Amino acid sequence: MYSCMCVATSQCKKKRPPFLKNILNLLPQVDRYLYHMRLSDDVLLDLMARFQAEMVKGLARDTNPTATLKMLPTFVRSIPDGTEKGEFLALDLGGSRFRVLKVKVSENGKQNVQMESQIYPTPKEIIHGSGTDLFQYVADCLADFMETKNIKHKKFPLGFTLSFPYIQRKLEEGILISWTKHFKARGVQQTDVVKSLQKALRKHQARTGTNACYMEEMSNIDLVEGDEGRMCINTEWGAFGDDASLDDIRTEFDKEIDLGSFNPGKQLFEKMISGLYLGELVRIILLKMTREGLLFNGKLSTALCTKGKIETKHIAAMEKYKEGLSNTKEILMELGLAPSEDDCIAVQHVCTVVSFRSANLCAAALAAILTRLRENKKVARLRTTVGVDGTLYKIHPQYAKRLHKVVRRLVPNCDVRFLLSESGSGKGAAMVTAVACRLLSQRKQINEVLSLFKITKENLIGVKNRMRAELEYGLKKETHPVATVKMLPTFVYGTPDGTENGKFLALDLGGTNFRVLLVKIRSGRSKSVRMYNKIFAIPLEIMQGTGEELFDHIVQCIADFLEYMGIKGARLPLGFTFSFPCRQHLSFIDWFKATDCEGEDVVDMLREAIKRRNEFDLDIVAVVNDTVGTMMTCGYEDSNCEIGLIAGTGSNVCYMEDMRNIEIVEGDEGKMCINTEWGGFGDNGCIDNLRTKYDKEVDEGSLNPGEQRYEKMTSGMYLGEIVRQILIDLTKQGLLFRGQISERLRTRGIFETKFLSQIESDRLVLLQVRRILQQLGLDSTCDDSIIVKEVCGSVSKRAAQLCGAGLAAIVEKIRDNRKLEHLKTTVGVDGTLYKLHPHFSRILQETVKELAPQCDVTFMLSEDGSGKGAALITAVAKRERGEMVGLDHSTW
Repeated sequence: MYSCMCVATSQCKKKRPPFLKNILNLLPQVDRYLYHMRLSDDVLLDLMARFQAEMVKGLARDTNPTATLKMLPTFVRSIPDGTEKGEFLALDLGGSRFRVLKVKVSENGKQNVQMESQIYPTPKEIIHGSGTDLFQYVADCLADFMETKNIKHKKFPLGFTLSFPYIQRKLEEGILISWTKHFKARGVQQTDVVKSLQKALRKHQARTGTNACYMEEMSNIDLVEGDEGRMCINTEWGAFGDDASLDDIRTEFDKEIDLGSFNPGKQLFEKMISGLYLGELVRIILLKMTREGLLFNGKLSTALCTKGKIETKHIAAMEKYKEGLSNTKEILMELGLAPSEDDCIAVQHVCTVVSFRSANLCAAALAAILTRLRENKKVARLRTTVGVDGTLYKIHPQYAKRLHKVVRRLVPNCDVRFLLSESGSGKGAAMVTAVACRLLSQRKQINEVLSLFKITKENLIGVKNRMRAELEYGLKKETHPVATVKMLPTFVYGTPDGTENGKFLALDLGGTNFRVLLVKIRSGRSKSVRMYNKIFAIPLEIMQGTGEELFDHIVQCIADFLEYMGIKGARLPLGFTFSFPCRQHLSFIDWFKATDCEGEDVVDMLREAIKRRNEFDLDIVAVVNDTVGTMMTCGYEDSNCEIGLIAGTGSNVCYMEDMRNIEIVEGDEGKMCINTEWGGFGDNGCIDNLRTKYDKEVDEGSLNPGEQRYEKMTSGMYLGEIVRQILIDLTKQGLLFRGQISERLRTRGIFETKFLSQIESDRLVLLQVRRILQQLGLDSTCDDSIIVKEVCGSVSKRAAQLCGAGLAAIVEKIRDNRKLEHLKTTVGVDGTLYKLHPHFSRILQETVKELAPQCDVTFMLSEDGSGKGAALITAVAKRERGEMVGLDHSTW
């Protein structure tokens, strides 16, 4: 094309050369003739909106059948990351020729790709014959290639590029929807081309269209199960407009092209854009203009009247910058025409209008995809690369520049880099195969790690049976000292029956804070529990001082509370929630280092401290474990509740045991609550078959190596640390975080239970998972986030199943104690893991139901077992003694 700039003066007009006069006269004339092919930015923006709406329809399960953009899932879930390596074969079928390639991918610090290829023709009798003959021909070509390259003795992964619309349910499947372009092989549509190819290969023992694909968020793809990560979507955009939605911009020439095609009414967008049709579109326009006397003095040639005589390569040659006009003259003469200079200028401009419209339409559709990508990523500005292949883009001298310019104009908030693909169909097929092989290898390694946390039903039954045996050992006098489940008597002989009445004090000691509560219990028809409490801090120097200093501080807090409540002179029953193991291994956990406490009676120490202060007197009725308090709190609401479960930072269970089975306590009548302290289950090695190397690493790095092994596999205090150890191992293997172990990942304790709960939330999209990991200093990709979520899920699921197996042993024991065929009971539960984790409670309940099918177990959340439970235990103890405390109803 020529371009010029001229000052409009009379002198200039006189000196215009003849060819310039011709251009100024002819070009507007051609533009008027092809007016409907000129698309304004407003039209292109409208096309973008239509395209985006079709994308949404194509992604949704309900509307996909009627969508023109089929948005086909490819099951390609990742792009190359530079670590792919190996040798691959690739087949490329879809145009006038068929290619076989051998692709070698090597890493060497920087990925290097070497290719050898052979081109084979696709004869008309093959592409119009039977599907069996077509795939047999493909297999013959592949066999010939392997023979020629002397590689028949080797086994290669094979990638197959099929440039037609097809449906996939997995990566290695392709169900052909319809043939496009010149292909019409019979019996192939609606069949799996992979199976057809495999069948043909077994006997041996051995681009001219337009389309786009992009990486879509899995959460938006209704057609495929799963919400995590991304998947490549093959838009099959050639069919855009098949529902008549582009009729307002289709011209009479487009309609003539369509009617003369192999598939009338189909692939209408492709017929306006792709190289297969542009030459024919130009021929039809030139033919009509000649018939109307606008070109070649109205004289036709046989070639101009013959379909297919003008091809894309001719258009590219005619639009070259310098030699374009001479090329145009030569091509027209080859078509048997006698073109004048004006004819050549006009024909060249027709080519420009047609190819420019193609670039505009392609740009509008691409801009729609870029906009969707930007919106999916929720960024104000998108930076991305578009890989491009195809003869039109490659050989046309102006096409790429026009496409780039229009795309950037339509989406100014996207920084787009266009990258020319080298043999995209063949090399791309090999790279998809390489990526698939890499992901398969990585998935195998990840699965090997996660499989360590999968527990079979037989394993769980084994845990239940061993737990049951340990429960028995802990209850028997002879075996109690060596039992890992200590079965501590609590001397709580009953659960609330609704007759409890009175005012009670409760103390709650078990953390960095100490709580004093006044609990008012009212019986009768309108029974209720009201609580008033105050929290007091315990300074570090008190925690790590002497036992006397600790209990003096506790008494000071009690005195302050009594004065605050105006009941300093009252002598009230008191329950003391003491959230540490008592009697068997009495010690304060890591942050409690008070001396002179181990082996001492905490009740005596409290009484002595009260005496030293000599200001008030309290009736210390019960020392309460928080697990027992949980059971009692729920027992007040549900008389069937006789089990308490803590599933939070720690893990423990208590239950009502028949006195006749408790050999370590005198008496055979009635029941007593047993605090199992089951966290020590397995300390004798009985569950070592289920402990992984990660459990052992966590144990060895803990404050009490070799102890509380069951708790270290089931409680919130340790689950995050197990996850961290797994992530470190996977990173060392190069499967996470690009193989880089950050300092944060090396830090013990960064993975708290709350992060597991957040990461595993069903409502959390992958972007939010990445943000959580970024808060932890872990720069993750989408794939990393998926793996981290899987790791968290495996660890927490195992914890819930193990906890459920232990609980199944408890309910089965109660059923056997009572000699019942069917037991109906309630478990009172407390703990952040059970309450906040999105799946823990469900998995635990399912496990109990599966392992104890003759027990109907209801789970009930506890409300303040430490405070309300302590008061209720005190009330029950007073009731058992017949010493109920009267209520002054005026204080309610």
